[in-house]
Amino acid sequence: MKRVGIIGGSGFIGSYITRKFLEEAYEVKVSVTDINKSEKYKHLFNLKNSDNLHIQALKVEQFEALENFIKDCDLVIHSGTPFQLDVKDPQTELLDPTIKGTQNFLRAISAAKDIEKLVFIASVAAWNTNFPMPAGGKSFTDTYDENEVGYTNSQSHPYARAKFIANQMVNDFIKENPQLLFEISSLSPVMVMGRSLSKREDSTSTGMQFLIKNNIAPNDFTQALFDNDVPFAVVDVEDVAEASFLAATKKGLHGKNYLLSSETFKVSDIHEMLNKREPKEKAQVIYKNDLAKTDLGVQFRPVKQTLNTYST
Repeated sequence: MKRVGIIGGSGFIGSYITRKFLEEAYEVKVSVTDINKSEKYKHLFNLKNSDNLHIQALKVEQFEALENFIKDCDLVIHSGTPFQLDVKDPQTELLDPTIKGTQNFLRAISAAKDIEKLVFIASVAAWNTNFPMPAGGKSFTDTYDENEVGYTNSQSHPYARAKFIANQMVNDFIKENPQLLFEISSLSPVMVMGRSLSKREDSTSTGMQFLIKNNIAPNDFTQALFDNDVPFAVVDVEDVAEASFLAATKKGLHGKNYLLSSETFKVSDIHEMLNKREPKEKAQVIYKNDLAKTDLGVQFRPVKQTLNTYST
């Protein structure tokens, strides 16, 4: 039985990745930042094959803990960077865990002997830190694919800037280490939506669905979405988990970063679908998913199907 280590495997996306690997009969080791807060990971023990599940404390800023976590893993999925929009201290809440954590992780895997494949769960911010607003020089209807040069802006949200920098660090690591004994692939999902596997109330993804469903704008970012009726590219959380499994178990994907995206709808139409009503406009595909379909074989669910699974 192969062992996969999933950093952040109890979060919104991570829980689905954990479920997928358990269903495929892997031994799964999941990291949590605080082992004493069982309410954040106890839902994982309700999953099929949870006898093969192990929970281990880990903060990615701690190098020795990272080394210990990955040392006996055949596959490693890194989905452990924080996704927060409302932050009081961007440096400690976002930048350090994402940038320093990625730096430590790359250093730790440099000495790993048993890893066969490593998958980073990156972000659409790797391509556009303005998301869901257009990148500089583009309009809302201009498309993106993996051939784009990543766009970043110093005024973008700290979360997006941190993810952009982390992605660049991974790219540099791959270029500087051409003789790696394992493959590295990255996945860059757009806005991830769907039903949560846990009852946690601190998920930004499920929180955003709640706000859009109920037309609530607690901050300037959300208000701008409503005011501009921003087109939002959406991907189903289950499709992200499927792509993670496929990227981790397929060979020949070294150095690639895949955009994970289904359809794009304006916020007003996402509101309609979250309330079980029909959208007023047709879907577009702004962030293209052809490469993920071709290389990984992912068949992305329609956004309407995704939003129908959400419940409060």
